[in-house]
Amino acid sequence: MDIFKLEKPDISKIDPAKVMDLFGQKTQEIGEALNSASEPDYLYWDSIKHKTPPSGLTIKEYWWLVKQFRKLTARKISIRTETGHYFTWKRPYSADENLHKIDVKLGGEIFQHYSHIITPYGRQRLLTKSIIEESIASSQLEGAATTTPIAKRMLLENRTPRDRSERMIVNNYKTMQALKEKYKDQKLSQGLLLEIHELITRDTLEADKIGRLRTNADNISVNDGTNHIYHIPPDEKFLIAELPKLIEYANDEDGGGFIHPVIKAIFIHFWIGYLHPFYDGNGRMARTLFYWYLMKKGYWAIQYLPISLVIKNAYIQYGKSFIYSEQDDLDITYFYDFHMRKLLLAMKNFDDYIHRKLQENSVLDDLLDKEYKLNDRQKELARYLLIKGADHYVTPSTYIELYKISKVTALKDLLQLEAQNLVYRRKNGRNTRYFGTEELFKQNKKS
Repeated sequence: MDIFKLEKPDISKIDPAKVMDLFGQKTQEIGEALNSASEPDYLYWDSIKHKTPPSGLTIKEYWWLVKQFRKLTARKISIRTETGHYFTWKRPYSADENLHKIDVKLGGEIFQHYSHIITPYGRQRLLTKSIIEESIASSQLEGAATTTPIAKRMLLENRTPRDRSERMIVNNYKTMQALKEKYKDQKLSQGLLLEIHELITRDTLEADKIGRLRTNADNISVNDGTNHIYHIPPDEKFLIAELPKLIEYANDEDGGGFIHPVIKAIFIHFWIGYLHPFYDGNGRMARTLFYWYLMKKGYWAIQYLPISLVIKNAYIQYGKSFIYSEQDDLDITYFYDFHMRKLLLAMKNFDDYIHRKLQENSVLDDLLDKEYKLNDRQKELARYLLIKGADHYVTPSTYIELYKISKVTALKDLLQLEAQNLVYRRKNGRNTRYFGTEELFKQNKKS
């Protein structure tokens, strides 16, 4: 395989004095053009070359000037290469505004406008939905071939996975649950990393590749199945030397001063991807630690945002953000920019989803309250069945998983719904499935 190299223009013949002299004459015009190269998107040469440069400059001269100003404002971070060079980043002008939005939303406001409408069981269903979507999308990013509907059904019904792809998804789901219930309160250590890796990769790799660091003999490289290698992880000696530094950084024990938690979580994501500590599962581990760090720092609502889902929809750009960062003078701003835009998109998608569902359900809730005696869980389940349609069903296992309730409570709720003619049951082998009745779907028509 060939090592992939970014297209880079030849700027060796640029006359710096000429370019800087023109900049001095047209500071405002060229300054605006320089800003447009980095905001709202942080652009590489493959995009810059299609732009019209400021008057008096060639496109290569414009790119040279962009690079000079990026280097002048760049900040060194803790991630370094085997050659001893450190990655850097340029803090965008939009960073403060975007980070404030995230602080407010993920620090507690995520349900502020809906707190009088969304019940605790409604929140639980949303959390289960998000963790399921994150688990599936993160696995699909790493090659899991199972379709999303089949994977959702498997997780909700607690069905035993049938192949490696389904096992990857189940492992991711269990890992996300463990983050919430256990790992978010623990300091990172090599032992914890290996424990999480074992959970992520259980029964998907040979036993001797699980829960250990990779070695040079593993001959690991990153490619997309083509004839191009996009990343060769550093030597195992370098990995062993740098991993403790990553762990100190993630535990805020590196003495590097305050870095905003969202920025730091993004850098941790990249650092795992760059070091590639394991034989397999590095992408899933990187995204897991992104969640781990933010949850540990008090951003509890990050669990409601399936980041991998929006990343999966921009899979090529995700890969390019790694490549640009590594091959364009170790400028990690490309990765930060991609991740920040996807995080903001995930927040917007969440708000849009909640707003849409509240509009759909407001009238229906009034009808259910008037005509039936339902608790909050039962109303949530009625809405769930209406959203999914007449062919959809739930099992007791699904109901338990959606709302994190006991089997006794689930069966009691379902029997009460059946007694009020809102669901009916149908046996399927050993399993019992509950479908919405015609009576239930009539309520939707009334609304």
